Order: sequence, then structure tokens, then C-alpha cells
Amino acid sequence: MNFFPKTKTSLKICGVTLEKDAWSLVEMGVDAVGFNFWPQSKRYLNPAEGLWIKDLAGKILRVGVFVNETGDLPFRLIADDMIDVVQLHGDETAEQVKRFKDAGIPVIKALGVSGEDDIDRAAEFEADAILLDTHAPRVFGGTGETFDWSLAQAFKKRFPEKRLILAGGITSENAATAISKVGPAALDVASGAEISPGIKDFEKVKLLLETCNENS
Repeated sequence: MNFFPKTKTSLKICGVTLEKDAWSLVEMGVDAVGFNFWPQSKRYLNPAEGLWIKDLAGKILRVGVFVNETGDLPFRLIADDMIDVVQLHGDETAEQVKRFKDAGIPVIKALGVSGEDDIDRAAEFEADAILLDTHAPRVFGGTGETFDWSLAQAFKKRFPEKRLILAGGITSENAATAISKVGPAALDVASGAEISPGIKDFEKVKLLLETCNENS
């Protein structure tokens, strides 16, 4: 699957918990939606209560977010046509990422970034995309805190062939700056598009989408 083309900056709205919010994102033309299947997340969605996700197939890219998942849940959700892409947002190893690549499953690996050493770690992973987020030890699934985007610029210079997704405190106020400075394949936004955790603010989403379309 070829997702998030490098020719434009796509928008992924993550941490969706409500069916009606997901369909609103489809209607608005958002590129991707993220569902957090990590039970400790404040945006957790129980897969058994999210069977409606199947109806979104082909209408929006569905990304399942997992943190240090040791079971076969990501594989089962792929097989059940509930998600299209696996996003690993924990301490997963290169070998764990490769399991998905070997199975033909598109995979995003998230890295917490605080310095150039963290950027170098991207070389370890055979992922379809690397997501850069704020480094926050033992805090998984996104922090909502902005990090030094010059590190993302350094990433692009070091790994021009890798698809870059930018997360970490992105809002409608700073999205244009993020795009102009970094030029990521996608912006990944959770707290910057919410009324409260898991409940989306569609005025914020509208502004983010307009920014992506205008600055790509």
C-alpha cells in the first residue's frame, strides 16, 4: 500500500473514539484516522466496541496504534479488515517491526526525539514510515508537546528516502510552520484537534486540513 505520498502533506487525525467523529472526518476529506488500541491510553478504543471501523474501509486510511503489544491483536485486526496500517508507538525492536513487513502489512514506527542520536535510530527499522514525536520516557501514544523541528529537518537530510510523519504538539496555529520547515509526508494530530481526549473539534480539523491543502 502506498500511503502519504511525499508530494503533499497529508493529515492524520489520531485518537478517534466515536463512530460519528470518524464519519465526519471521512466527509471532510481527511486522509487518515488513527485508533488507539493501547488500554492505558486516555483515547483507548476497545476493538470489540469498534466493529463500526470496518464500514470505513476504502473511505479513509485506518491506522491502528499499538504500544508494546506482545499478542497477535494487530494481525487479527488486519485480518478482520478493521485497520489498513499498523503504527507502533512503544519500545518495539527492529525485529518486531520486521514481522509486519515480512507479513506484507504496512507499518509506521514512532520514535521519540530529543536529539540527533534518536534520529540515528531510524536506520534500524524497516518501516513504511517513521513518525517523529516528542521524547517522553515511559509516556506512549503521543505527548501533545512540541519538539525541536530542526531535528525533523535533520532527519530528512539523513534519510531522504524515508517517509516522515510529524507529530508532537501540532495545532492549527503552528501547522503551516511545521509544513514549511519540515515538509513531512503527513501531520499526525490528536490533542491539537480535540475538545477533550478522544472527542474531536471539527473547527480545528477544518483549519488543519485547509493548512495542509494550502501549503503542500
